Amino acid sequence: SHIRTVDEVTKAALQMSKERIGGLIAVERRIGLGSYIEGGVRIDARISAELIRSIFFPGNPLHDGAIIIREDMIVSAGCILPLSEAPLPRGVGTRHRAAVGLSEETDAVCVVVSEETGTISVAVQGRLIRRLSGERLKVTLYDLLK
Repeated sequence: SHIRTVDEVTKAALQMSKERIGGLIAVERRIGLGSYIEGGVRIDARISAELIRSIFFPGNPLHDGAIIIREDMIVSAGCILPLSEAPLPRGVGTRHRAAVGLSEETDAVCVVVSEETGTISVAVQGRLIRRLSGERLKVTLYDLLK
């Protein structure tokens, strides 16, 4: 269910933010992300904050790509997303550009944790919502995924 997904993604993002572990989490909505899923490594595991954190742990071979979530499953990891050409604020990296890129091409919701600053952002419909607190992240995800 989307409630479990929101809770586990929020928990993982907050923990990764504290530990300065970068991550990119794409949540599928109506538009299927099949082609991006196929480009990654299939996981097909029920979502948990611990699994998300372990995938993005530096040194994990999959930590550079995105994970893709469908309902309450992590379906794929190490996924390559399209990079946005849009002008983005200074200090946002490739992960943010990929999050915005996917959100321009699909209706997916992307959560990005910056390894440089630990800040949490959400990309949706080509927009980047930056510096979210845990509470705002949770409310934003509930609104977008319900």
